[in-house]
Amino acid sequence: MSFLFPKLGIDLGTANTLVFLPGKGIVLNEPSVVAISEVDKKVLAVGFAAKEMIGRTPEAIVAYRPMRDGVIADYRVTEAMLRYFIDRALGRFTVFKPDVMVSVPASITSTERRAVIEAALRAGARNAYVVKEPILAAIGAGIPIQEARGHMIVDIGGGTTDVAVISLGCIVSSTSVKCAGNRIDAAIADYVKKTFNLAIGDHMAEVIKITIGSAVPLEQELSIMVKGRDFISGLPRSTEMRTNEIVKAIAKELRDMIKAIKDVLQETPPELAADIIDQGIIMTGGSSLLRNLPELVFRRTGVKAVLAEEPLLCVAKGTGIALDHLDMYKKTIMAKR
Repeated sequence: MSFLFPKLGIDLGTANTLVFLPGKGIVLNEPSVVAISEVDKKVLAVGFAAKEMIGRTPEAIVAYRPMRDGVIADYRVTEAMLRYFIDRALGRFTVFKPDVMVSVPASITSTERRAVIEAALRAGARNAYVVKEPILAAIGAGIPIQEARGHMIVDIGGGTTDVAVISLGCIVSSTSVKCAGNRIDAAIADYVKKTFNLAIGDHMAEVIKITIGSAVPLEQELSIMVKGRDFISGLPRSTEMRTNEIVKAIAKELRDMIKAIKDVLQETPPELAADIIDQGIIMTGGSSLLRNLPELVFRRTGVKAVLAEEPLLCVAKGTGIALDHLDMYKKTIMAKR
């Protein structure tokens, strides 16, 4: 009777959570943000509604992200967030509990892994499976990971950059660094503060990154008006910023990401390294959409880098495919309850 039980794949990210329903595709893509009342500890809003509140709430309401660097920072809030997303995806009145597969960073510890499983089970899952993000990103990007060839995947999300070489369905060498989209946003905010004496919020930093950000300097720069609060006068003010300033502002964060890629390449056996040179590095995750990032990877490593199709959705799609073929991917599934 197992066909009666619904299946859900969840890409539980630091910045966004995506939910994949086999047969329907991605049914939910919302920010991993929860707004909570400080008075009675009740959850007031989740997802888009909660993200709108960041930096705009009265003291009695706190809007924050329960995931930090790809792992659970606040267990109780993560559970509430998961329950909300599961209910939204399946409809509140579903009779059967779903089998849930959740993505986790490559460097997750056994304690962190258990926390994810417990949160999923308490949020209403019948069974909880955990799979490492690079594997799911590779499956979602359409890479045939079961074959005896080396494939390199770089998954850059909000909290972590996961780099892995995969062959015969398993990770051969990998690393995970806590430097990704959120660190880039913070670096931009810091640069604006030091250069223009202007305080900006996380949302404005993200808008700057998406609108004019680039990994390498551009000849024809883009520009944006940045609005914030003047540190000296305390009054609202705006200033213009250009792309090459952003390149300078985020150089250190990009160096950390490139170093992670180089570290994994150096650990890769020669036969697999030859495969990677032939096929290139596949880049997935929302933050890999930064302008010219594949170009920077190529310049620094000498290996061509290619952006996967729909990089933001690769991990979520991978959960859906893995759920449909549990037997085929059982080597890579880390935990089941």
